[in-house]
Amino acid sequence: MPRTALRICPLCEATCGLTLTIEGTTVTGARGDRDDVFSRGFICPKGAAFGGLDADPDRLRTPLVRRDGRLREATWEEAFQAIADAVPALVRTYGPQSVGVVLGNPNVHTMAGQLYPPLLLKALGTRNLFTASTLDQMPKHVSSGLLFGDPFAIPVPDLDRTDFLLLLGANPVESNGSLCTAPDFPGRLKALRARGGTLVVVDPRRTRTAKLADRHLAPRPGSDALLLAALAHTLLTEELTDPGVLAEHTQGIGELAEALGSFTPEAVAPACDLTAEEIRTLARELAAAPTAAVYGRIGSCTVEYGTLASWLVDVLNILTGNLDRPGGALFPLSATDRAPRPAGPGKGFGLGRWHSRVSGHPEAKAELPLAALAEEIDTPGEGRIRALVSIAANPVLSAPDGRRLDAALAGLDFMVSIDPYLNETSRHAHVVLPPAPPSQSAHFDFAFNTFAIRNQVRYSPPAVPLEDGRMDECEIHARLVLAVSGMHGTDPGAVDDLAIGATLARECADPDSPLRGQDPARLAGLLAGGSGPERRLDLMLRLGPYGDRFAAASGGDGLGLDRLLAHPHGIDLGPLRPRLPGLLRTRSGRIELLPDPIAAELPRLRGTLTDRPAALVLVGRRHLRSNNSWLHNVPALAGGSNRCTLQVHPDDAARLGLTDGRPARITADGGSLEVPVEVTDTLRTGVVSLPHGWGHDRPGTRLSVAAAVPGVNVNQLLDGSRLDPLSGTAVLNGFPVELTPIP
Repeated sequence: MPRTALRICPLCEATCGLTLTIEGTTVTGARGDRDDVFSRGFICPKGAAFGGLDADPDRLRTPLVRRDGRLREATWEEAFQAIADAVPALVRTYGPQSVGVVLGNPNVHTMAGQLYPPLLLKALGTRNLFTASTLDQMPKHVSSGLLFGDPFAIPVPDLDRTDFLLLLGANPVESNGSLCTAPDFPGRLKALRARGGTLVVVDPRRTRTAKLADRHLAPRPGSDALLLAALAHTLLTEELTDPGVLAEHTQGIGELAEALGSFTPEAVAPACDLTAEEIRTLARELAAAPTAAVYGRIGSCTVEYGTLASWLVDVLNILTGNLDRPGGALFPLSATDRAPRPAGPGKGFGLGRWHSRVSGHPEAKAELPLAALAEEIDTPGEGRIRALVSIAANPVLSAPDGRRLDAALAGLDFMVSIDPYLNETSRHAHVVLPPAPPSQSAHFDFAFNTFAIRNQVRYSPPAVPLEDGRMDECEIHARLVLAVSGMHGTDPGAVDDLAIGATLARECADPDSPLRGQDPARLAGLLAGGSGPERRLDLMLRLGPYGDRFAAASGGDGLGLDRLLAHPHGIDLGPLRPRLPGLLRTRSGRIELLPDPIAAELPRLRGTLTDRPAALVLVGRRHLRSNNSWLHNVPALAGGSNRCTLQVHPDDAARLGLTDGRPARITADGGSLEVPVEVTDTLRTGVVSLPHGWGHDRPGTRLSVAAAVPGVNVNQLLDGSRLDPLSGTAVLNGFPVELTPIP
């Protein structure tokens, strides 16, 4: 007899609620949960394909251990023993920096991926951390850190209440949103226009999002920072600024006007390939709107001046008084955020506290550029990375110059991969630890709730019991921490107990906490939950801004795990509210509008005003039925519009002698690729587009669906030398390419 179970979708940032149909232990269907407090029944093709991903026959069921050069099935004990034998010995011989850690995009979609990597890094003692953030969102973290003192203080557009929305480099109709968690993003954009609001989209492609807009501007790729600087210049020179209550919490407005003095609409118009009047009109409309929000995403982040563009997005929101007010851009308050503390100066945010060994790249948010991983492995010398822990990551496809990284991984002394698949990266591992399917895992969105457009909290217990022979992903992570720290064989629950004890010890010593002076051991004994991860979640909820702080039973008004379990469709915590100045952690205690690293970077941007633009540049694109490289093996999501083609404007195709459906050779810094041409007028002239995450043609993988239509790896066109210097983010958009037809 079929039954149903509720589950938060883990396949993109929208975090929609699903109702799963289950027969025995198999998920046979998925539909939107109409009673979900956040998504209200919305579902996209990825969520509908949940069962196909969950039951993918190519998913690994048992650990793999390399013996005699080949990966062979092994027991869990054998796998963790192999790690315990290898990693601590390497650290003793070569030091902690001989180990690198790579975290991929799917980490933020699982509880384990959020709870345990910090403990792993502490156990290893390494600073060699590389994550997908430097291929995606690091510019926003850096700009927020510099402006507000906290790299995680990222404002999101108040989609449901704004009157004017300016989107740059974002295609949420197909991506479902990014750094802006909003189920049914398309419906919310339509609702904005239906209530009389205005949507302006800035994108070199006429995306599905752009087709919904009142106005679509198609500037030259990579010119986002110039355009935004000219918008700010117009606001300042035409006296259209109105920071309102932000003025008393902001420093540097006068200095900003001087720093942006060269970025007039006339000066930037040729570089953007827009008219000065278009730029001025947009600035005036932004200033005149009753409420407005500016939102920029991956297209404005993964370019040479991504940090400047991300900074200027918030500068515009500040100058117009729309930061931290309803209808503008506000800071979410997640249920597992730290409870608010008294306002005042903080430690601030710094860059370059250490640098990478080979090229001297500065760290940002304790991370090094993923584009530098290959050279850190294959360049001889003291401090070379000899061992790697890769968690839900596939940098061979996602990072620049996958061929070099592919070869570098093959030369490691030891590699551990936590991954459900044998993919282009994990095939190099000496030990592969496969997590259980998502239906057999609990789910809580620690990361995405901090970007949600409405405060809410939801939790999904496992929908299906853990299958014999499988291991819960949280237990895998906990055992990995023990294995690398010389404690293999210890009860994995000890890892959670230590984390709980450390958190409570800090809380009970905090002079601003109501728990100051209490006994951490006694409080730990009050936690609810049937597992270590659930107890840690209960602790975070209780200590959070809506929590009971151990002052009342968790079934009361305060939030704890028991209350959350009693509301399977979630708990609505209300609309976003102003949070300034309380969240500011800058040294001044104010918004620092023109931080020194930003001011030092502006002259370099100014120099591009006279650059001669490349004749042809490349941009990526999103597919609704894909999420980077990790959903290409699901049959229900393959085919259709989800294709790896090189989109070319008809005028460029005619000029270059290219034919629709025929292959062309595309060449850039990192090499050449051959790819089918798709002639389309949905992008502007001088721009071609190739999607990210393809190239499933390497031997030794077990991805039968993806390998049948492998596509090409767009990042092989890059050699890793093009980076945004402030954030270390790879330039994946707006770089020059050459095209030639293949006879």
